[in-house]
Amino acid sequence: MEINQAWSLLLVTVAAALLPGISRWLRLPAIVLEILFGVLLGKSLLNLQLGGEWLSFLAQLGFLVLMFLAGMEIDFHMLRRQSKGELGFQFLLFGCTVSLACLASFVMGQGVYLALVLSTTSLGLVVPSLKETGMVKTPMGQSILIAATLADFLTLLGITFYLLYHEYGMSWRFLGPLPLFVGFGFLLKIGRLWAWWHPDKAARLLSQQDSLEIGVRLSLALLFLFVALSEMVHLEPVLGAFMGGALLSVVFKEKGNLEVKLSSIGYGFLIPIFFIDVGMNFDLTNVLSPNQIAFTLQLLGFALLVKILPSLLFLWKREPLPQVLGTGVLLSARLSLIVVAATIGMEAGFITEAFKDAIILLAVLTCLLCPSAFKGMQRFVDAPAEKANPPPLPPDPL
Repeated sequence: MEINQAWSLLLVTVAAALLPGISRWLRLPAIVLEILFGVLLGKSLLNLQLGGEWLSFLAQLGFLVLMFLAGMEIDFHMLRRQSKGELGFQFLLFGCTVSLACLASFVMGQGVYLALVLSTTSLGLVVPSLKETGMVKTPMGQSILIAATLADFLTLLGITFYLLYHEYGMSWRFLGPLPLFVGFGFLLKIGRLWAWWHPDKAARLLSQQDSLEIGVRLSLALLFLFVALSEMVHLEPVLGAFMGGALLSVVFKEKGNLEVKLSSIGYGFLIPIFFIDVGMNFDLTNVLSPNQIAFTLQLLGFALLVKILPSLLFLWKREPLPQVLGTGVLLSARLSLIVVAATIGMEAGFITEAFKDAIILLAVLTCLLCPSAFKGMQRFVDAPAEKANPPPLPPDPL
């Protein structure tokens, strides 16, 4: 059944407006409901054909904004404050994750690309979970943030170079990202010098009282500049979008107001359309056969193991076992980046459509289960601490 362009736009925009409220009522991530709404509309159930080219364009734009905001989430100032020993520990943690992911990929009869997919995490789920448990400012919370940051950044770089190697081999084209990195470094130097010499103007860009929204305009211009650079050197636009957001994160330390404004545009309209489009292209029949269900459960098991086993390294820091296991479970939560990786992998021919749908189902399962399990495990850590340090008794009224 085909719906004309006007009614299609109305249907999707109303859904994007209402689904966050429903998600709060159901206590589910809004992204999960957006994917499920797309599943309802798409080939799995109603099989609606939305007219016009606008949906694919807005979905692609939402995809780029999502990765731009993911780059902004990385706190490079926090990374610079870490000691060499802490950063070495974090790289060891990520190296163990990648090694186990390669082993899991080999056991499942897949290639290196699946190992990169399994190495992802979701910084967008890790940060809210740490805030809710009050861990975000603790040393362990900071370690978890660094682990999630490195997993997002290094995995995306790994996917980029794997695509280049698969397409061109070890040729000069393998240096394709170099102009992008040079542009990043040049703009970073210029941006930091400008912000240092003109702190008042930089503060005005980040303020809430900027009626012309110059900060938002420059951010979007930066997004499209890096996307254009990526296209010019034949790279995935996702890397350019991510690096554009990372550039803003490095230049502006206090970027909270600007991030809120960009998130309003992204998560308020464009990004939901991307996830609805992902759901519409999700074929439920690909994951309902007994073999596919068994495969998805196997994938889920390996997705947990490649994060939980390396997290045992935190025992060297004398962290309690429930918290160490909870860390591994939280880092197993995957959502936006793994969906992006699955989409790129299918377009590049590394995985089949059925495999991509299994990965999307994995993302939905982990984002539902892992944050809740982490909070439950954290209670086992907090309970002994509360017994050892009970709250003071109220003063005797007499």
